[in-house]
Amino acid sequence: MPSIHRTYPEMSGWQCPARTPPIPSSGSDRKPLNATLRTKPDNGRHQGCKGRPVCGAQVPGSGLLDTDDTIEDVLEDNDFVELAVQGDTMSTDFIPCQPGVSHLTAAYKESAEFLFPRWQQPDIDRSGQLGRGLYKIKLTLEAEKKVVQSRELLDTIVKENKVVYGITTGFGKFARTVIPELQENLVRSHSAGVGNPLSPERTRMLLALRINVLAKGYSGISPETLDQMIQAFNVGASGDLAPLSHLALGLMGEGKMWSPKSGWADAKYVLEAHGLKPISLKPKEGLALINGTQMITSLGAEAVERAEAIARQADIIAALTLEVLKGTTKAFDSDIHKLRPHPGQIEVALRFRSLLDSDHHPSEIAESHRFCDRVQDAYTMRCCPQVHGITNDTINFVKNIINTEINSATDNPMVFSERGETISGGNFHGEYPAKALDFLAIAVHELASISERRIERLCNPSLSELPAFLVNEGGLNSGFMIAHCTAASLVSENKVLCHPSSVDSLSTSAATEDHVSMGGWAARKALRVVEHVEQVLAIELLAACQGIEFLRPLRTTTPLEKVYELVRSVVKPWMKDRFMSPDIEAAHRLLLDQKASDIKWCPGSQVWNVAKPYIDKYKTEVIPESRPVSPTAFSLDPPVSQRKRCRHE
Repeated sequence: MPSIHRTYPEMSGWQCPARTPPIPSSGSDRKPLNATLRTKPDNGRHQGCKGRPVCGAQVPGSGLLDTDDTIEDVLEDNDFVELAVQGDTMSTDFIPCQPGVSHLTAAYKESAEFLFPRWQQPDIDRSGQLGRGLYKIKLTLEAEKKVVQSRELLDTIVKENKVVYGITTGFGKFARTVIPELQENLVRSHSAGVGNPLSPERTRMLLALRINVLAKGYSGISPETLDQMIQAFNVGASGDLAPLSHLALGLMGEGKMWSPKSGWADAKYVLEAHGLKPISLKPKEGLALINGTQMITSLGAEAVERAEAIARQADIIAALTLEVLKGTTKAFDSDIHKLRPHPGQIEVALRFRSLLDSDHHPSEIAESHRFCDRVQDAYTMRCCPQVHGITNDTINFVKNIINTEINSATDNPMVFSERGETISGGNFHGEYPAKALDFLAIAVHELASISERRIERLCNPSLSELPAFLVNEGGLNSGFMIAHCTAASLVSENKVLCHPSSVDSLSTSAATEDHVSMGGWAARKALRVVEHVEQVLAIELLAACQGIEFLRPLRTTTPLEKVYELVRSVVKPWMKDRFMSPDIEAAHRLLLDQKASDIKWCPGSQVWNVAKPYIDKYKTEVIPESRPVSPTAFSLDPPVSQRKRCRHE
């Protein structure tokens, strides 16, 4: 029977069938849409909609309904209709988290800007922007010429009845079997994925990277088929599940597709709604559409982009925690790090100095414990440059591999039109990105591992000199007790996810494909690890800001005060226990990459953007760093700060 899905203005097109009760179909229950909506039970999160008019209704294929139409007159069994209710808004504590639910649904706008595959090579940043709908794709004349030449060679092979793998023969064990027409069957048979679909952003990124490979002119795709793929991308349509076969299946008009105009629906209806026709595959084109590493690299590129963002913000959060725990800046002295000159370590130490330098940014909190009797800080504060540093270096290493992979031809066989030859090779093997993404997960996890230990120090009164669990009236209030448990649970889960997938391999396809990379799982779990790291650091950020409340009226450095103010713009101090999940999610959104807010993924500014101007200014001033007297360092004759001496002279 058909069902109705309410659509909220902020999330136009978003559906959640599991939460929507079916509409009765008996003759006595035939109602126009307005009447049906008024009687539909509310899910408890939103205000009732009684008396508010329906602004519009939409069905698969983008058909629009009149508000007086009856459900059974216009819908068949299992169809859906989306309703936009005037004035209907989401609760502020509602967080959409269903698999496949997309922020693009609400924010997607057709872009007028173009990127050009092959000659304007995309990198991780550009790929993410393509996924978020910020660019369209257009071929250059040079790319079109290369594609035509490659296709002409394949047409000659077919015309002359040559026996060539993947063009006139089957695949795997059937490589010696001549099959004249098999491309559609290849796509259908390989569309055997299970599980929830990728989000539209990730699927669009997957499609963009596949177009980039095909535009290089080594895959033998026809200009007509490639043009149809580009048109599908440019109107925002994307295939159903993750593997490339499912993506190609949607372009053939089979399976499911999504677009901002129609939501999820049968592929043939989505294509029709955008004036597109299903592609008809020529020899070799099925293989050209599905053979490569684009799923691994599209998810991997997102993992790298988010890892890069959270790694630099981890330095800011750790510096804030160090201030709250009354740590020293001595461990970040540049002379120490010159003796072990890893780039990441040096950069992290510089960031700490730029945020905590006592001459550059006076801190009342730091001055309050300048002559305490503490000898040195715990590893979780003192060793941040070393632990955070290797994470930064690893991210850069993985980023180079993924960028290379994005701009590589990974098809098989490869078509060399200038040589008049096709060659079967192994560029499709995912070992490079798989190994790199396993390494990424292991490295980024350490940001959460060390963060969780700092959260423990903030919550433990014997280590922090602050109230237990950062709340007054302990016992009556639990404060950050369970938030710390959540962080510990996420770290524990990451330990399992960090087990490398690429060390495994299972022989398939009658022992023809006898060594595989398991790169798809490496990419998926790397993304999960990064998200867990973001959530743990969001908890530390909240805990550190809560710790500052107990040190008032003392103030920290200017950049860290700006971070504190940013957090307080979305999360209030904890005076007593309250529902904490929305606070953690609000802090998490502040840590998301700024590119996300280009399409309104998260409110307000980002932690990195608040602190970055102070870090950049510190780097460019080129003046001696301050070296204040501290009990954590021994000196025969404690020198006056070099900066103060310069100013005095």
